[in-house]
Amino acid sequence: MFQELSTSECHFINGTEKVRFVERFIYNRMQDVMFDSDVGHYVGFTPYGERWARDWNSDPVIMESRRTAVDWYCRHNYEGIRPFSVERRGERGA
Repeated sequence: MFQELSTSECHFINGTEKVRFVERFIYNRMQDVMFDSDVGHYVGFTPYGERWARDWNSDPVIMESRRTAVDWYCRHNYEGIRPFSVERRGERGA
């Protein structure tokens, strides 16, 4: 049995003041390739991942989309998730 997984993550620090977008592609529990908005390009961790990173990094349309994902994906969705994350802090002990 094979497992393939991709994730898109938004990391928020101090609301939307500092936002980080991370996209990961994982195959059989091994991360092949990853994009981190703090780095600004894809990084490959396996031979296949290195090839994908090289191809994706050389495509200006893909790179523009990933580099702007902090705004169109993360910040855009922040208001929808805020009630379930930021405003619930401290409710456990109440």
